[in-house]
Amino acid sequence: MTVKRVFLLKDVAKVGIAGEIIKTADGFARNFLIPQKLAVEVTPANEASFAHRVKVVEHRKEVVESKTSMLSEKIKGIELVIKRKIHDNDQLYGSISSREIADELKQKHGISVSNSQVVMDKSIKSKGVHAITIKLSSKLQPTLKVKIVPETA
Repeated sequence: MTVKRVFLLKDVAKVGIAGEIIKTADGFARNFLIPQKLAVEVTPANEASFAHRVKVVEHRKEVVESKTSMLSEKIKGIELVIKRKIHDNDQLYGSISSREIADELKQKHGISVSNSQVVMDKSIKSKGVHAITIKLSSKLQPTLKVKIVPETA
């Protein structure tokens, strides 16, 4: 397997962010990144121009990391309370999905996360306190508490 160095033009999930120089498999670069205009190959001729851009990206990464860690600390202290109709045996009518948790976070706390960032093994179908993980980055995954209470008529 040969390795190719490429400069990312756009953010690529699980690969890197725009402005980074990464090492990747030759086939992945040649067959996916370069044709999709997500990256360009780094050659000795253009390496100097990319080196300056990399410094700018490193600074941007630090800013994003600090904002993400502050958001993580904010999420750790949250307990969402959701009111739903409940059967006599403490089971919900229906269930609560990751989308509903993301919506509640935005409405009640002003924290915007996508549905895919809310990590749940399965949807919530009973009352009580449930621990839910929010995946902000590969390193930062704070857990918040979701408390399901009966809806009073």
